[in-house]
Amino acid sequence: MCGFLGEYSFEQTNLSESDTFNALLSLSKHRGPDSTEIVQGQNFQLGFNRLAILDTTEKGNQPKQSPSGRYYMVCNGEIYNYKELEKRHNLSNLDSTSDTEVIIHLLDKIGVENTIKELNGMFAITIVDTLTKEIYLARDFAGIKPLFYGISENGIVAASQFNQVFKHPWFRPTLQLRKEVMKEYFGLGYMQAPNTIYKDIFQVNPGELIKFSNKGKLTKVKFCKFKSNLPKSSTGFNSKGVREFDTIFNKVVNQQMVSDVPLASFLSGGIDSPLVCAIAKKQKPSLESFTIGVKSEKYDESEKAAQYANHIKLRHSIEQIKPDDLIHSINQHFKFFSEPFGDYSSIPTYEITKRARKEHTVMLSGDGGDELFFG
Repeated sequence: MCGFLGEYSFEQTNLSESDTFNALLSLSKHRGPDSTEIVQGQNFQLGFNRLAILDTTEKGNQPKQSPSGRYYMVCNGEIYNYKELEKRHNLSNLDSTSDTEVIIHLLDKIGVENTIKELNGMFAITIVDTLTKEIYLARDFAGIKPLFYGISENGIVAASQFNQVFKHPWFRPTLQLRKEVMKEYFGLGYMQAPNTIYKDIFQVNPGELIKFSNKGKLTKVKFCKFKSNLPKSSTGFNSKGVREFDTIFNKVVNQQMVSDVPLASFLSGGIDSPLVCAIAKKQKPSLESFTIGVKSEKYDESEKAAQYANHIKLRHSIEQIKPDDLIHSINQHFKFFSEPFGDYSSIPTYEITKRARKEHTVMLSGDGGDELFFG
C-alpha cells in the first residue's frame, strides 16, 4: 500500500523540524512497514513508508532520485506497463527492478508531464524538480490511490493520508470547516475530490497533474479524460465485442499479477471477483482465494463463493466473522481511516484483509466492476 509525506517550502528556512516531520510520517507507517526513509533538500522534505512488492531489496526503497540528480520522487502504487516503457524508451543502467526505477529514468529522458501521461497503473506521485524549483502531484485516472495536499503561505504539504496534512503545523492552528462539504459528506458518505472538509486542504482529482512553482503559482493538467460521446448501448452480445473484452481483461489481470511477494485474491458470490479469479488461475495454478462468511441469509455469499472456488479449482478459505468480531474491531478499524468515511462495508473488509495478510501481501479483487459495468 505504501504511504508518503512531502513538504515543499516557499522559503528555504521554513521546513519543519525533523521530529515534527518524522511524527507526521509515522501516521502512515501501517501502510508501509518494510522500510522508512527521508530525504531533505534546500526547500523540501520527502518521506516514504514502503510496502515492498517489486524488488524487495534496499534498491527498491524510496524516495528515489533520478540519475541526473534533477528529480526526487515518491510513488505509492503500481505501474503495470513499466516493462513496456523500459523497452520502448531503451532505458539502460537501471539500478533496481522496481517500477519506480523506470519512472525516475523516464523523468530525465522525457520530462514530468510526458512521463505521467505514459503510466498505466494505480498511483499517487509527488515529484520535486530541483532545477526549476517546482513540485508536481499526480494521481491515477481512477483515483484508486489517495493524494491529499494543503496550500499555505509557507508552502505545500502533500501526503497519502488526510491527517498528515491537517495535523501539519502549517495548517493545524487555522483549520476551518467547510460547511458545504460537510453537507456533501453526510449525503454521500465520503469526501469527493477535489474537496475535503477543511479550507485550503484538497485532493488531487483522478487523472490530474498539478504543478506548483516556488512562488506558489498553481497549474493543473488533466492527463486522462474519459470520452463523453460513448456509443449507444445495444441489446444482446456482439461477438467482436466479447472477443475484444476477453483480450483486454486477460491482459489487465495478468499485468496486475506481477509481484515479488505472495499474491492471492478475494472471492465473493457475485460476478466480478470470480471472473478475476478464473483468469488469474490460468497464470497462477496455485492461486488461493478468501471469502467472508457471516450468519445472515441476506448477506452471506460464502456458499456461492465456495461453489465458484470449486468450479475454478482454487485453494479457498472462508473466514467466518461474528457480530462480536466486528464490534471489537471497530475502534482499531477506524484508527486506520484518516478521513471521514461512511461506508460500513469497510469493517468486514478489514477483517478478511487481516486474515489474508498472514500469508499474502498482494490481493486481487473485483472492486470497480459495478462501476464499469453498471452493476
